[in-house]
Amino acid sequence: MTAPLLFTPLTLCGVELPNRIVVSPMCQYSAIDGMANDWHLVHLGKFAQGGAGTVFVEATAVRADGRITHGDLGLWSDEQIIPLRRIADFLVGQGSIPAIQLGHAGRKASTQRPWYGNGPLGPEDMARGDNSWAVVAPSPMPTDSGWLMPTELTVADLDGLCDAWKSATLRALEAGFQVIEIHAAHGYLLHEFLSPLSNFRTDAYGGEIEGRMRFPLEVVEAVRCVLPKDLPLFVRISAIDGVDGGWSLDDSGVFARALKVRGVDVVDCSSGGVGGPVTAARIPRGPGFQVPFAASVRKAADVRTMAVGLILDGQQAEDALQSEQADLIAIGREVLFNPNWPVQARAALGIEGSENWTNWPAQYGWWLERRERILRRS
Repeated sequence: MTAPLLFTPLTLCGVELPNRIVVSPMCQYSAIDGMANDWHLVHLGKFAQGGAGTVFVEATAVRADGRITHGDLGLWSDEQIIPLRRIADFLVGQGSIPAIQLGHAGRKASTQRPWYGNGPLGPEDMARGDNSWAVVAPSPMPTDSGWLMPTELTVADLDGLCDAWKSATLRALEAGFQVIEIHAAHGYLLHEFLSPLSNFRTDAYGGEIEGRMRFPLEVVEAVRCVLPKDLPLFVRISAIDGVDGGWSLDDSGVFARALKVRGVDVVDCSSGGVGGPVTAARIPRGPGFQVPFAASVRKAADVRTMAVGLILDGQQAEDALQSEQADLIAIGREVLFNPNWPVQARAALGIEGSENWTNWPAQYGWWLERRERILRRS
């Protein structure tokens, strides 16, 4: 029997992903001064134990002022390397590829942790010690009414940000990560440059799509130049803004072609977020609702894509791969609900060995095989 594509290895540059299942970056808002801790180790480690081929560390800020909240991870300091190395080493030890997403929140920085409201910081947040800080953006326009007014970035500021992305990439390499993803989605800084709804610049970094792509592409070039050729580079995009007059799927095809020319190996296709929290985007949601975005970008740019968005079971994921809509499948909230989603998908797809627990960690499979025997006898 031919192995399902979901569990067929994929080599990107010099890195072999053991399967096509990727755990999406999911912010935990639980860091202190940008430092990873035991929560992050256990949160990410259980996904590797559950059989995911690649596990992404959440959006990690390249500068302190680029954090979404006070609880965001960071890589603006060498001190932040060691706790992240502990996580990367554990993921490798469980057979997964350690990956990290690097980003800057732009005008959506200095906000509340979601369980406190997911909006601008207020008096109650400041009473907890979460004081606000100045935010930056392509243009001096807030995310929405009541949000902080950002300072418009100068050309010199943009050069400094490129350097920050390069430095964070080098720190990520020192920490042992084998895949780097640049966050250019969900209304954060690079997406703010791309979208005509948030970029009103009149210089070389605004105007038509070529100008609005300029800075995100400069960041890609900066990261690719310090990333070894044998390590892959991903970019996450919001394939559509989902708002009238915003970034379109055709725009994403143009951007993806430019990314491919600059050495990007995978375009990670999400959506929305330009005008507020990404979870509040006005895009109809249902199982696999973003898979068609990955399919469109893949066809338009002849580039590998990663699909994400309410992919609920192994057969749904396998169908997306078999129909050539995507090359990788990113699972997010579904693995929060069930960290063992990958090994259970193996069983559901009928892969040899799944029935006798050999694909589970030995520490679990030994027990579960005996549990199964007892249940069969009862």
